[in-house]
Amino acid sequence: MKAIMVMFDTLTRNYLSTYGNDWCHTPNFKRLEEKCCVMDRFYGGSMPCMPARREIHTGKYNFLHRSWGPLEPFDFSVIEALGKAGIYTHLCTDHSHYFEDGGCTYHNRYASWEGFRGQEGDRWKPRLNVPDIETSKYGKKGISLTQHIANKSAQQKEQDMSSVKTFIAGLEFIEEHRQNDNWFLTIESFDPHEPFYVPDKYRKMYDRPQEINLNWPAYMPVDDDLDIVALRKEYASLMTMCDVYLGKVLDMMDKYNMWDDTMLIVNTDHGFLLGEHNYLGKNFWPMHQEVIHTPFYIHVPHQSVGRRQALCQTIDIAPTLLDYFEIDIPENMEGKSLLPVVTDDKCIHDYALFGIHGGHVNITDGEYVFMKASCNEANQPYVECTLMPTQMRGFFQNEVLQTMKLEKGNKMSQGVPYLKMKGKTYLKSDLFGDLLFDVRDTEVQIEDKKIRNRLQNAMIHMMKSIDAPDEEYERLGLEKN
Repeated sequence: MKAIMVMFDTLTRNYLSTYGNDWCHTPNFKRLEEKCCVMDRFYGGSMPCMPARREIHTGKYNFLHRSWGPLEPFDFSVIEALGKAGIYTHLCTDHSHYFEDGGCTYHNRYASWEGFRGQEGDRWKPRLNVPDIETSKYGKKGISLTQHIANKSAQQKEQDMSSVKTFIAGLEFIEEHRQNDNWFLTIESFDPHEPFYVPDKYRKMYDRPQEINLNWPAYMPVDDDLDIVALRKEYASLMTMCDVYLGKVLDMMDKYNMWDDTMLIVNTDHGFLLGEHNYLGKNFWPMHQEVIHTPFYIHVPHQSVGRRQALCQTIDIAPTLLDYFEIDIPENMEGKSLLPVVTDDKCIHDYALFGIHGGHVNITDGEYVFMKASCNEANQPYVECTLMPTQMRGFFQNEVLQTMKLEKGNKMSQGVPYLKMKGKTYLKSDLFGDLLFDVRDTEVQIEDKKIRNRLQNAMIHMMKSIDAPDEEYERLGLEKN
């Protein structure tokens, strides 16, 4: 038995023909329909990048307990569990956040890994002599932009790009080890995450000029003066390059008839707003469907294909891998195996939580979404529950560390005592207030007290079940009991 997970970062659902797009060129994603189950109600959980990856390892929500951070010392890791059961695990990735303070414990869970440099603001090539770059008011600014310009100097050709190297490394692993049994390969591409840096041959498919006017949007509201069509074409160009390299994986599986003995998962952590709801980016705004309702494909050997309507989430990936390799699933895992969904479209969740630490706490039943905002402008009390006090590129500030207290272990920490400390966040969910949406077709804001109360009661029940901190109830203005 073998398994491959091809994971993209920022793969937005409504740019794929599988989910209704008719202009973005993604023929290989379309090919997946021939071999895979396509999940129509798949949601992310903890946002954004590293919190999502913690869910993939642990099968547990984490956004109610801490912000962006590493895998915790007390965390269960499905990758380690596979290794202990005799399944060889290998990672090919250009996701540079693994190599920073806030993500440094994930890739080391694999038996072996290959990392490729140069994505986004990866502190790779020296930026001493990079001149200041002028961008439009909608363009990214700051050190990461300067770093990106420095990194591009080493990525002038397609074969030099880090996501391309990532896929080539994955293909080499498959070629070399296809006759071996009991392995799990992760091919993890940071593309199509911004910046939308892509060879011109893909941009020409969308009639884009050789000069790149806007390929790294800042996270901000938009006005009518933004050429949103051009920006979306920049993103689509990079989506098409991702599609091409996904196709090479599918070609290899076809060539060696790996569909008979290899599970394939194609997934992402989240999507992106490109002018929808008048916003660019993610994180800062309410978590609209374009961001959190994600594409998901899964092939299980000798099982039927087609659309599946069951409500599923990122937390379900870990138990699915365990179930597939016939390894016991921990009782306190919050995710559920997707194999019953594949075989019978079985309901495995009545509700799904999602959010970013310190932002709206959100719940859906697959038809409606309720978003609970902070009940006060200060967005307090806000706490971090961790044994790894690091953020993306650095440690927690001293004033936060000064507030730490040792807490008794609970379900979140597998019974291990952990540190709780006070902090602040840039998020301002109070500016938007509580929101209720009907998402059965398109996302429409509604007012319905009965639906809101049902979803809020389910939210409280789920928060209790995962030992959400008492401070979260207070921050949201919810009654715990």
